[in-house]
Amino acid sequence: MSSELPIHVIGRREDVSPPVSGPDPSRRAVLVRRVRLLVAFTIAYNVIEAVVAIAAGAIAGSAALLGFGLDSVIEVSSALAVAWQFAGRDPEAREKTALRIIAFSFFGLAAFVSYDAVTALVAGHAADHSGLGIGIAALSLLVMPAASWIQRRTGNELGSHSAVADSKQTLLCTYMSAALLLGLLANSALGWWWADSAAALVIAALAVGEGVNAWRGDVCCSPAGARLDDNEGCDGGCACC
Repeated sequence: MSSELPIHVIGRREDVSPPVSGPDPSRRAVLVRRVRLLVAFTIAYNVIEAVVAIAAGAIAGSAALLGFGLDSVIEVSSALAVAWQFAGRDPEAREKTALRIIAFSFFGLAAFVSYDAVTALVAGHAADHSGLGIGIAALSLLVMPAASWIQRRTGNELGSHSAVADSKQTLLCTYMSAALLLGLLANSALGWWWADSAAALVIAALAVGEGVNAWRGDVCCSPAGARLDDNEGCDGGCACC
């Protein structure tokens, strides 16, 4: 009888699909180096973004720009958590702690953005036009999606929940950039001073959801623990495979 035929146990078909193994050592080394480079890039970019946005916000009196700049500071803490994890000899042993730090970063981001948005709405504050703010928001809208996509693919292949969670924080920066850009443009062109605050509240809600996922570790399937199931590739409930 062919060894490829399914095995039957007491009238029941037994699933004998082998587990999907993680990357081999040489590939893993490449992925770990890539994560470290991505984290270094994220930290450097967000430091520059924070300085520019905070300076532009102070000049224009824009709460949205100040919030965006401080959000960049929070994102650096997430990237530093992943950098700390992969600086050790056993990154998996540090994963839970890194995920906790990333989760708290999401919660802190959501709290600040919510406070900032509500305060601006209540005060009816309209910021001055800021060409520098529009420029940094537009640049981030181009850079952050690419960085997030690369890091997410790398984290999925490596089986690192913290790397995937950090990529989601980077993607959240994309949403923040879009909200900020639309808000600044709407305020400058149409006088809609409330637009960026309304969008920021939506982003805050997304940040809470991502923070909960990071806390639980529900950011993606780990390749080392996944099993092939027909064409699905991952267990049910994984949305990022």
